[in-house]
Amino acid sequence: MDTTALIPAYNEEARIGSVVRVAREAGLAVLVVDDGSTDRTAQAARAAGASVLRLDQNQGKSAALAHGLAQVKTPYLVLLDADLVGLKPEHLEQMLEPVRKGTLEMAIGIFKSGGLMTDIGNRATPFLSGQRACKTEWLRGVPNLTAHRWPEPAITDHLARTGARWAYIELKGASQVMKEQKRGLWKGFLMRLRMYAELVLYRLGSRSRA
Repeated sequence: MDTTALIPAYNEEARIGSVVRVAREAGLAVLVVDDGSTDRTAQAARAAGASVLRLDQNQGKSAALAHGLAQVKTPYLVLLDADLVGLKPEHLEQMLEPVRKGTLEMAIGIFKSGGLMTDIGNRATPFLSGQRACKTEWLRGVPNLTAHRWPEPAITDHLARTGARWAYIELKGASQVMKEQKRGLWKGFLMRLRMYAELVLYRLGSRSRA
């Protein structure tokens, strides 16, 4: 077993089990970082076969990822969102294969034919995809990983700054549950706006540092 699936999760009791089971079916070790959930996310993840690191308070995806990353002992890593639908073991192998062969530093999974809205959203902002495969040590070398609540922009910046080889990998039939579905229309919409606002601020700050 040379790869760990690292899954940050917050209040994903209804969905985390299926994601864990797919990763286990693919032969991966699975570490779920429960980011201060108020439901039974941790119990559902353990029941599905994952190791669980539980944070007492919600700290955001970046912090949860960093806490989990410090515990990973395998040379390769797959990052997964906890709310995926239609995920299959072959999706994980498709991302991992070029990384294991050394042809890519990172493979980034994007949805295809999994659902209209998630397809559109993922295609519009593919650099925000949470589905990624890489070497564990490469991810540990990303600066500013916990500067904001979401780690994807910092990872994308590091890819560009280091000239790393990367590619998008289509995950046919996969999608995820949208924030508006999970949190309610208005609360989910406001959470999405907050995420985009923070990401814009990060990009502006990144350009000023360049």
